[in-house]
Amino acid sequence: MKTAMVGVVAAAVFLAGVGTAMAGSWHDLPQMTPTGVTFDRGQYRFNAAGRSHGAFEWTGHLKDASARDGHNVYMQVRVEGHDWVRYNGKQRQTVFMHHLNWDGAQQYTDDADLRACRDRGSLRPDNCSFTNHFKP
Repeated sequence: MKTAMVGVVAAAVFLAGVGTAMAGSWHDLPQMTPTGVTFDRGQYRFNAAGRSHGAFEWTGHLKDASARDGHNVYMQVRVEGHDWVRYNGKQRQTVFMHHLNWDGAQQYTDDADLRACRDRGSLRPDNCSFTNHFKP
């Protein structure tokens, strides 16, 4: 009986470790290309509760794809239903981005949205890619 109990505990520990490994592994982001913007070579992961605040972590290259239009580009991220957070790129350049987003009231983040946008000024609305929704 004692041996069977040890086997059950070992299996539970193994499965918990597999879940943590899957949650912490990198996944490819789709390329986002609204007019004037390109976000590519992106990856994301959901960190475990004890790692980097349990954050949604993402990386990628944000490019101003219409360098002569005079508009800047940016990424927007939203976690756990909070407001969007904006990360600006640079006009006429490609910049590497690597950020972590989390909800401070929770041990880990399990819900995130991400999109790429072009800032067209105050008189015209910005154009953004479709919002990509992620869950671990």
